[in-house]
Amino acid sequence: MADWAFYAVVGADGAREFYDPRFGAVGLDLDLLAGPDVVLRALRARPQQADRWRTDATCEAAALIDVRRRLLLLCAIEGPSTQMRHRKAHWKRLQHAWPGWELRWTFDGLADLRIHLGLDPDAVRETDTRVHPELPLEPGDEELTERDPYVRLVTVGERRCHLLTAVNDHPVTEGPAVIERLVTAYDHGTCALPVDSGLHVDPVERRVGWWLLGFRPRSAEMGDRWPGWTVEFWGDCWEEHVRAAPRSFRPPHVSTDLAGRELTEAAVEHWKGRTGPPVTGWVQAVLPNDVVQDVVGRLRMEP
Repeated sequence: MADWAFYAVVGADGAREFYDPRFGAVGLDLDLLAGPDVVLRALRARPQQADRWRTDATCEAAALIDVRRRLLLLCAIEGPSTQMRHRKAHWKRLQHAWPGWELRWTFDGLADLRIHLGLDPDAVRETDTRVHPELPLEPGDEELTERDPYVRLVTVGERRCHLLTAVNDHPVTEGPAVIERLVTAYDHGTCALPVDSGLHVDPVERRVGWWLLGFRPRSAEMGDRWPGWTVEFWGDCWEEHVRAAPRSFRPPHVSTDLAGRELTEAAVEHWKGRTGPPVTGWVQAVLPNDVVQDVVGRLRMEP
């Protein structure tokens, strides 16, 4: 088992470096909170890889650090950055840790990194383009009781509200077929969960809006799967879904202060490696402990 991450670094002189920590995806978003100096030092203490990229199917988190342009691109499929209650707090802390840098979330994963480098994005694409639909969830499903559930929301019109698993393809990939597929699925009425992605379908106006907090390969191509429909990608803005379906989607209030405290606790725990090295804590593994503690200290001073 592994959770592969991928890093591409563009140095001040334009030279490129590549790293793929085998146990680096879990906690990549927390590692980046250490800031560019610490992260680059940690990466460069590891052996470099040749210009050999992972693929959409084998990479669970990625980052491109362009020192020359002071640009950070990142994506992940799990971690605080992909949780509704921590998303904005993580972005705020990231801006604090990377002052003067432009930060972007890459909703298309590795392909966006390659595009930035002027490389062919199709080189990391999977050739299997079959759609693997998510399964509808019934009331009482254990996943619905989780604090950060892996659940996808589909609302149809003003009333229908369906909750799906979040292990396969985003429902937007199914095109209009998803509407008929869910006709017999349980209608939850209203969703009050902090789901990680969503789709709203307006059958009358033939309009679609969708969003996610992780990444979806070929996200820019989803409109092609809905011929004759207007498809809008909302990025990570779940508030647009709330505006489109106010009766069906009422996510919980997010406390900025609480989210910030929880994020700091998660970062400290992660760097201590208490969840089982080498799966996490790789920053600590290659840096003096006092450096890590200094980073933790700076995080704690952040309001």
